[in-house]
Amino acid sequence: MSTSTTGRRFAGWQLHGDGRTVRPGAVVEPHERLSWPRTLGIGMQHVVAMFGATFLVPLITGFSPATTLFFSAVGTVGFLLITGNRLPSYLGSSFAFLAPIGAATASGGQSVALGGVLVTGALLAVVGLVVHLAGARWIDVVMPPVVTGTIVALIGLNLAPAAWGNVQKAPVTAIVTLFAIILVTVLFRGLLGRLAILVGVVVGYVAAVLQGQVDFTTVEDAAWVGLPTFTTPTFDPAVLGLFVPVVFVLIAENVGHVKSVAAMTGTDLDHLTGRALLADGLATTLAGAGGGSGTTTYAENIGVMAATKVYSTAAYWVAAGAALVLSLSPKFGALVATIPAGVLGGATTMLYGMIGILGARIWVQNRVDFSDPVNLTTAAVALVVGIANYSWTPGDLAFEGIALGTAAAIGIYHLMRTLSRWRGTHDEPASPASVPGGDELRH
Repeated sequence: MSTSTTGRRFAGWQLHGDGRTVRPGAVVEPHERLSWPRTLGIGMQHVVAMFGATFLVPLITGFSPATTLFFSAVGTVGFLLITGNRLPSYLGSSFAFLAPIGAATASGGQSVALGGVLVTGALLAVVGLVVHLAGARWIDVVMPPVVTGTIVALIGLNLAPAAWGNVQKAPVTAIVTLFAIILVTVLFRGLLGRLAILVGVVVGYVAAVLQGQVDFTTVEDAAWVGLPTFTTPTFDPAVLGLFVPVVFVLIAENVGHVKSVAAMTGTDLDHLTGRALLADGLATTLAGAGGGSGTTTYAENIGVMAATKVYSTAAYWVAAGAALVLSLSPKFGALVATIPAGVLGGATTMLYGMIGILGARIWVQNRVDFSDPVNLTTAAVALVVGIANYSWTPGDLAFEGIALGTAAAIGIYHLMRTLSRWRGTHDEPASPASVPGGDELRH
């Protein structure tokens, strides 16, 4: 082993430069690290970055925050191992699960919802194996950007009524929370600006405490150290259809994560796409088997990497270890669980809207042409089906807005594209009357 400054290694990581600073114009690549004190500091930044979103999901769904954090940490470790320590990522709670978990819990209880999470993870793992063996090109064929963006958008917008329901329970607290998020977003840059939702939740929580909306009895009774509460899943075929759209969203999120890290590091990571999908699938399967919410790669942590220029997987081992320690404190989990509905209402007003806009961002980044009637019709129909929460109950099965909207997006796109090619009309733009915002509407 080399003893030079750049050649020293520990646990497979090569020291970057002098270990204290990032060389000008360079980045700390996944196989590198800074000194351990600096790596610990960056790892804790990743914990803070994922904290708000990871805990909001169990609070909204009624799952145990400590259990969710436990499986988030374990899943991250598994992800790092399966990807060979070459793809930096933290696996946090996925918001794509909110609607199906809510519907499944209302139908058959939490254990039934966990069964759906487990099946979703298993399906994603299978997709990961297929991608690893056959490549990822077929994903772009089945799910072009107009379809992916539509699915992501309709998930966020479908959840809007749930945000309003929480706001109604404590309007003042919700407004304080939302206003704090908006102020932090616009007034601060860097890490604090990216933590706007977490800061807003803290401000809203303080406002709720001052109004007497928080009961600390469970916190006082909880132990300082102990295992989280585990719950076994049960399976109800009637609700499994609700979870199928989530698979498509997780595919898009993982593929997007791989491409984002590759672009920022200047490294070709496409060969790790299958491993990333497999790892996230197994992490979600494990979470569903024990009482946690499904996981996904986190954009929040990409923001930390972009700001610090540190893409070292060593920082994610630190983050996973810290999350694991926190999950083993029932008192900490009980404290998180006291966050009241008003705070959640304010935060989710922002979050659900952001999810919807992320779908539109996919369209913009991929330059989706909405003068093409196929793209226009695909998005238009699917969004209405999802937002209006259309439902279909054939026998014992139940399909709601997100599932039906996803099916509409995929089905309409491929049907129209096939027919337009057959008829030779696929290059024709949409008629002016069919495109909102045309000249006739601007006069």
